[in-house]
Amino acid sequence: MRVLYHLGLSPVCRKVRIALKEKDLEFELKTENLWQRRPEFLALNPAGDLPVMIEDNGLVLSDSAAICEYLEETEPTPALIPGNPAERAEIRRLVAWFDIKFEREVSANLVGEKILRRFLRRESPDASAIRAGKENIHHHLNYIGWLTDRRTWLAGAKFSLADIAAAAHLSALDYLDDVPWDDYPDAKDWYMRMKSRPSFRPILADHLPGEPPPEHYANLDF
Repeated sequence: MRVLYHLGLSPVCRKVRIALKEKDLEFELKTENLWQRRPEFLALNPAGDLPVMIEDNGLVLSDSAAICEYLEETEPTPALIPGNPAERAEIRRLVAWFDIKFEREVSANLVGEKILRRFLRRESPDASAIRAGKENIHHHLNYIGWLTDRRTWLAGAKFSLADIAAAAHLSALDYLDDVPWDDYPDAKDWYMRMKSRPSFRPILADHLPGEPPPEHYANLDF
């Protein structure tokens, strides 16, 4: 069985987990504490980051974008990057928006500071970074609302990897109760649809020791 090395609140790890579930592929989850710098893990991925997936034949894949593209090519049904070339380009653009721009402006400032920094650097969170993340999220929730007001799903008429990437980031933030859903009803309605998908249920069952999620986290209707 394929193995996925991950961290529970890592948005890019969650993205791969959801993609695997959407394609109904079996896999074993293994938590990798990056701050331990295990030689065995670094031998798999010298970059020392997550996620890392190992196929049954021993093939080692790293980087969430590369893993998702590999899955799309080797397990094309159901398609997560569907459509014509222009539609697929829009999906990839939005995946990059969340994995790069949203990560830099929001996720790194909230999940990174509140959870990962504590373990990776053993330092206190940066209050200014947390304030920046809480401010920046408003722009992105507005954008999600703008997209869903004009489209069925974020990238167009069909559910896609763009929805998975966005929801993966927001789910990690929602675990920390850092998403002002009530101020953005269109984004909230879209996220409710994401929460109702069977592929999302394992994400909603995640619990970090000593860091319980808010009561609404796993509720499909908030």
